[in-house]
Amino acid sequence: MVFHRILMQVIWVGVILSAIMAATATTFPLALPNCPDSCGNVKIPYPFGTIDGCYLNDTANIDDGYYFIKCTSNAQGQPQPMIWNLNVTSISTELSEIDIQMYNSINCYDQSGTPLSLNNRVSLNVPSFTVSVTKNKFVAVGCDTYAFLNGALNGQLSRVGCESTCNETLSVVNGTCSGIGCCQMAIPQDLTNINFEAYSYYSNHTQVWNLNPCSFAFVIQEDKFSFSSDYLISLRNNETLPMVLDWAIRAGTCEVAQNTGKCICGGNSTCIDLKNRSGYRCQCRVGYRGNPYLKDGCQDINECDVKEANNCTSNQFCVNDVGLYHCLCLEGYHLDGEACVPNQAAPKLSLAISLTIGIIVGLSILFVGGSWIYWGLQKRKLIKLREKFFQQNGGLLLQQKLSNHKGSVETGKIYSAEELKKATNNYDESRVLGQGGYGTVYKGILPNNKVIAIKKSKIGNQTQIEQFVNEIIVLTHINHRNVVKLLGCCLETEVPLLVYEFITKGTLSEHIHDKGLSSLLSWEKRLKIAAETAGALAYLHFATSVPIIHRDVKAANILLDDNFTAKVSDFGASKLVPLDQTQLNTLVQGTFGYLDPEYFHTSQLTEKSDVYSFGVVLAELLTGKRALSFDRPEIDRNLAMSFISAVKDDRLVQILEDHIVNEDNIEQLKEVANLAKRCLKVTGEDRPSMKEVAMELEGLVIMEKHPWRNATVYTEETEYLLGAPTQSFSIDVGPSCSSSTVAGYDSIRNEALKPLDDGR
Repeated sequence: MVFHRILMQVIWVGVILSAIMAATATTFPLALPNCPDSCGNVKIPYPFGTIDGCYLNDTANIDDGYYFIKCTSNAQGQPQPMIWNLNVTSISTELSEIDIQMYNSINCYDQSGTPLSLNNRVSLNVPSFTVSVTKNKFVAVGCDTYAFLNGALNGQLSRVGCESTCNETLSVVNGTCSGIGCCQMAIPQDLTNINFEAYSYYSNHTQVWNLNPCSFAFVIQEDKFSFSSDYLISLRNNETLPMVLDWAIRAGTCEVAQNTGKCICGGNSTCIDLKNRSGYRCQCRVGYRGNPYLKDGCQDINECDVKEANNCTSNQFCVNDVGLYHCLCLEGYHLDGEACVPNQAAPKLSLAISLTIGIIVGLSILFVGGSWIYWGLQKRKLIKLREKFFQQNGGLLLQQKLSNHKGSVETGKIYSAEELKKATNNYDESRVLGQGGYGTVYKGILPNNKVIAIKKSKIGNQTQIEQFVNEIIVLTHINHRNVVKLLGCCLETEVPLLVYEFITKGTLSEHIHDKGLSSLLSWEKRLKIAAETAGALAYLHFATSVPIIHRDVKAANILLDDNFTAKVSDFGASKLVPLDQTQLNTLVQGTFGYLDPEYFHTSQLTEKSDVYSFGVVLAELLTGKRALSFDRPEIDRNLAMSFISAVKDDRLVQILEDHIVNEDNIEQLKEVANLAKRCLKVTGEDRPSMKEVAMELEGLVIMEKHPWRNATVYTEETEYLLGAPTQSFSIDVGPSCSSSTVAGYDSIRNEALKPLDDGR
């Protein structure tokens, strides 16, 4: 007992000495010896520094000079740290982040639409630093605005952008940034050398000048921005905004840096390779804290001083060790397994045996009962989770819609989540066929070797759920050979899944704009594809039980099978038109270059909006040019406008794709060009209907096959094209999903869908 007391006294002395030593080491070095470690209120840790010799500056290192912080004075005479002429507000070695004030892209106009000289294009060319994906977002603000964020991504140019419009202050909702007065995009991973710019989308702000005379674009720290309608004007006064950059040491991998003696990670630290690019970061080991980039920067912390840092109980006391700690029992207690229990006389052997047997039996009962309860709870949890996903993915809304349309729709197969997971090899990236605004499409192979396309929808809010349900409702009303067939769906996963037939040859856009594929697409094939697409759209407008407006017709949404048969796809934006209406006031939605200008200005959606978009597709088939390209001169940037101008000025032959023109088909090319010109009329009333377009194109196809036939005769073949259904319904999706930009104001948010009494 005397020895035990002496031992406890020695231990307590050790504990007290450890606490004293820890108290003297609570501050950690930040900078190199004899170097300033702050500029004003901002800490400056190494590898950053404010004077020569105090920052990482290795002439053999690609990071040379990037870590110099200039400590200057602001307008009030207070110290202000700056890097690349940008204000620095914080530097973290633990998170490998630097907070800066980045410039705001401002593009303003006077009341007549004349551009004012402001900061329209903003750039930051620092290859060793990347824009933080988790801390920032790209935002554009304005009522007549589109903006782009460009940068380098793995040696390739990357571009993302969005569009924002509004026509009155009442339509702008504070706190939201979904395209009405404000739009936003996620930042691509590992983006460097960024630049961003804001533009007027349509009229140089002349139509909204009193409300918003400027377009703004900026990258901003996400938790420091919440949109307000005041920003439509007040952002003009914000020259800079907060942004977070990720930084690292770019001298190769940890292994290379260590082998060459270039690794600057100090003692008690770990070198961590970057995931997607060359470079590394340093991090203090568990139990240490400080600056891992200094030789002795990581120092032991006393876990015993902070209750949350140790797990010692009330019957124990904590003893700090170098880099770790351990717990000892208090006097009067002894260690029994992992717990400290009070000291007591040893029990009789018979009592010990009885207790052991009782404990074993009790534990066995508890184990069996606990296992039964656990598996029961797990099964119940799984059922509830599937019910949650079913409701979250719009299952109840889908049931309601389908019940309203009972008798007019077909249902496909319900696939299990496990079945689709196996078909896509757990959604492996190598199975991705395409990505777009409404989801990602994977190639799947079923156990019977049937190849399918699986659309994994992007569900982030109620609007996207309604778009997903809308796609199912719309496509269950479609039976046509030139529309991709829906095979079934799965709603029991976190995001909803739709299953379609797999279309082998990809999109029409790929075949038009890929030089290797374009030469294989003869004029005869192009004319056939145009006629089949027009027939499918005419069927949607006139032959279904309820008219359907596609709303996103473009070359990327027309798929081709092995026989170059056209398959219309992507119905996420489509609308059912009640039988007693010819137009809908709705949220403007579509794709740059294909969007009907009348629809954009009035928000009134009609079947003639699809006619305009199809006219752009015809122009693509004739010229081989993209609908919208910023690589072309400004006057030719929009294909629809340059095409109409060429036809008017009798310059059609100059813009036709060379390999499709010959003496025998020049007149036919002119006929199709004139048809495209009529489809591209600014006023919808002046455009032909899709039925008229389909009949003209089918007539040209017949003349191509049988020149002695009269192309104007309405044939049985044309009738089948416009109206005859196949044996199963069809739905959108194939190897490539398109990305649409949403903007405008929804003046009728809940259009009533009439019950469908007639058959197809």
